[in-house]
Parts: sequence; C-alpha cells; structure tokens
Amino acid sequence: MAPRFPIADLANVHLQVPDIAKAVTFYTQVWGLLEAHRADDVVYLRGSGSDPYLVALQQGTHTAVISVGLRADPTADLAELRNRIVEAGGMAQDIGACSTFGGGTGFGYRDHRGRLFTIVQDDTLLDPIEDGQHRPRRLAHVNINCSDVEADLTFYQQGLGFEITDRTKIMSFVRTNDDHHVIVLATDTVDTLNHIAFLQDTLEDVMLASGKVVDAGYPVAWGPGRHGPGDNVFNYFLDPFGIVIEHTAEILKVDDTYKIGGPDDWVWPPGRTDHWGVGHAKGDDCKNAQRAIPFI
Repeated sequence: MAPRFPIADLANVHLQVPDIAKAVTFYTQVWGLLEAHRADDVVYLRGSGSDPYLVALQQGTHTAVISVGLRADPTADLAELRNRIVEAGGMAQDIGACSTFGGGTGFGYRDHRGRLFTIVQDDTLLDPIEDGQHRPRRLAHVNINCSDVEADLTFYQQGLGFEITDRTKIMSFVRTNDDHHVIVLATDTVDTLNHIAFLQDTLEDVMLASGKVVDAGYPVAWGPGRHGPGDNVFNYFLDPFGIVIEHTAEILKVDDTYKIGGPDDWVWPPGRTDHWGVGHAKGDDCKNAQRAIPFI
C-alpha cells in the first residue's frame, strides 16, 4: 500500500557561501552542528539526530541556496513520485544513486520557479548523539518566499502529497507528517529563501543554544517568542552571510482532527507578532535578509 505521505520529512539544505572556512566555524562552534564528512569541495554538517547531515556547505562567489533536500518514505515508489512531480509542473532528473554523504537512491527536481530540490530514499542514518551540548536535533522547517503562492501550494499538494495545516495573511503552512509544518510558503514578490529552522529538543535547549550564539557576538534578530500556527518557540538570528536561521522547539503535533486555520484565525493585537509579546522585535535587517538569499 502506498504511504499517505510519500515524503517522510525534510532532510537537509545545501548552501553556497563565499567563505566556507568561516561558515564551518560558525555552524560548528557557534550554532552547534558537527562536521560529519568532507568530499571534494563540500562540507557536510550533522545535528544530534540520525540524519547524515543537515547542512552542506559549498564555496561560491555569493551566498545562495543550492538545494533543499527531502526524504522519501521507505515504502514510497520513487518512479511514481517522480511522475507525480512532472505532472504537477516540475522538471525532474533521472532516478539514481545519490552522490551526497549518506548515499541512498533519489533524484533532483526543479519546481515551477526553478528552485532545486532533491529527494533521497534509504540513505544511511547515523547514531544519535547525546552529549548535553544543546545541538539541533534535525531541521524543523524551511520557509520559502513565493511570488505565486497559490501555484506553489498546488504543487506541494499535487506533486508531493503535502497537506495544508494553516494559512495566515502572509504564511501558508504545509505538512508531510505529524509535525504542524515542514515547509512554510511566504507570500511575496520574490522566490527566495525566507529562513531555515533547526529543531532543538526543548525550550531550555533553545534558550541555552541561543545564549551561545549571543555570546559569540550574534544578537537575537527576533525573539524569544512562541509562534501562532505550529505553537513552536523561537529565536531568530542572522548567520555571517545574511542567512536567517532559527532555533525552535515544541512544534505542534497534528492529526486529521486538527482544524485548518485561515487568516481570520491568526490575527494579533496591534504591536504583537507572537503569543508572548516579550521578545526582541524583528528589525529591518532581519526582514530584509528574509527576502535576500536566492536559489541557484
């Protein structure tokens, strides 16, 4: 029987940066990831969970997203999934062995805006790490700016089998497991990266990990707070290259009984942008950075 969600989860992001040594130092010594592997000109960084890597870093002339990686359900038919993506308007590569760390089988595809995604199945998972260092466990979600959000929502549903969980005036949340959201689509005029969220085990881990980032000279860009849709706690930062990254925890688990919300269900009082209303407000630097990072 085919799985309800052919995509099991978000797996990784591949980033191009203009100074790979600086990026590795930041993401290991400050953000809490661990170097898992180096191959050719790519450095793979893992979290404390079982994913082979969460972030792959590659040297380039400017900061950009190379690809976003998704993991297929072990029982999903990759050929069927590939056909489904093509029928929904994507441009898919052939299925084959993956050359990235962790291996497995999969393929890449470009969506209707030309953004590159990869799908992997049966990659080699790692033993989790429990060292008390408040490291990100896995990726929580990726938020993507969309110049045609309705077309993107249709693609995620028809091509990948995602389901909508909530919509605000600007954000559309889709899931592919019992996490409230795995991908967030932001209504905008550009087709760029909004931010990358890393999942910590607890609120305490979010705060202690965030304190380490602040100690290293990177101030909180937005937070601490608790989101509306998804109910997850957050602190946002800018990495050395202007990529917006988030420490988060306590993402809401949902099932078919969850009531899908609309914009009228998520209206904050004036001056409020989260449940708590006590954190550092989002400044223009963060807002501008959330629109600036292109996909290659």
